[in-house]
Amino acid sequence: MKLVILPGDGIGPEIVEATKVVLKAASDRFGLDLEFEEHEIGEAALIRHGTTLPDEVFQRALEADGVVLGPVSTATYPPPAQGGLNPSAEFRRRMDLFANIRPSRSVANEAALVKDMDLVIVRENTEGFYADRTMFAGSGEFMPDKDMALAVRKITRVGATRIGRAAAELAMTRRKKLTVVTKSNVLKLSDGLFLEAVKEGAAAFPEVALDEVLVDAMASHLVRSPAAFDVIVTSNMFGDILSNEAAELAGGLGFAGSLNAGMRNAVAQAAHGSAPDIAGRNLANPSSLMLSAGMLLEWLAERSDSNALRQGARAIEKSVMDCVGNAETRTRDSGGTLGTDVFGAAVAARVADA
Repeated sequence: MKLVILPGDGIGPEIVEATKVVLKAASDRFGLDLEFEEHEIGEAALIRHGTTLPDEVFQRALEADGVVLGPVSTATYPPPAQGGLNPSAEFRRRMDLFANIRPSRSVANEAALVKDMDLVIVRENTEGFYADRTMFAGSGEFMPDKDMALAVRKITRVGATRIGRAAAELAMTRRKKLTVVTKSNVLKLSDGLFLEAVKEGAAAFPEVALDEVLVDAMASHLVRSPAAFDVIVTSNMFGDILSNEAAELAGGLGFAGSLNAGMRNAVAQAAHGSAPDIAGRNLANPSSLMLSAGMLLEWLAERSDSNALRQGARAIEKSVMDCVGNAETRTRDSGGTLGTDVFGAAVAARVADA
């Protein structure tokens, strides 16, 4: 089974290397036969190839069983016409990775602002207000004159139906409760269609109880009563905001796994950015990317019905959570003393003993 590894920018190479150590431990422990194929993207690829995402790298990622993508420093890239493509957005668009899956489970240390959160936000990943994925040609954001800016929000029945089905399918593996988040009292047409189509998709799993919450109310509920929710499904921008809020409440983006999944491909990606201010200093917490890699193994397990992959995925999650719950095995950013590499070794050792 081949995984394409893309280290990215900033702290990316450091946390990717630590994650590879953990994946190798899982492969050895559970007989997964993982192969790693590493390629440059981002700033390194721009210097060497004139683009942040060379075509041959994308093709290798497309053909692989899965992708582990390090953080990228898109804010410093030149315009796309000069080679500064956003690799994350390109993968989502070109691979049709329509589901961004973001679990938030309270970590067992003082970083958690709420202690009883265990939910998953399923975010539609290819439509909404995001200008780079709204239009067939051109941008969904435009200026008719210098004093006016407009943005187009795209919601399709196909897009909303399939994210509703994916979220309900996930809810079947948990507590069989699905909450649709919209602003349908104001965005009556677009969120009205989203709500209707999500219900159509979720209807394939009639055992799942479904309700609706408005987005502003959900922002409050995540603070006051997160235990009331199991799987939350919503549109692109709402999902982006709410999943960040949930991650911070559960302990921080450094502990937030994230998987971008489609019908054929999936990309494991840390929920946080490239943190160039601490790059190369062995300070970065790799937990988010490790948890994301575990989610990738779980996704592969579901596709192949592989118990070994499922065991590897769960061993990674448990080992990361065990380490962050113990002050002696935390990175310095979360009250511990370990560097990125030693933390990776500590997690890998737990996986090997699982």
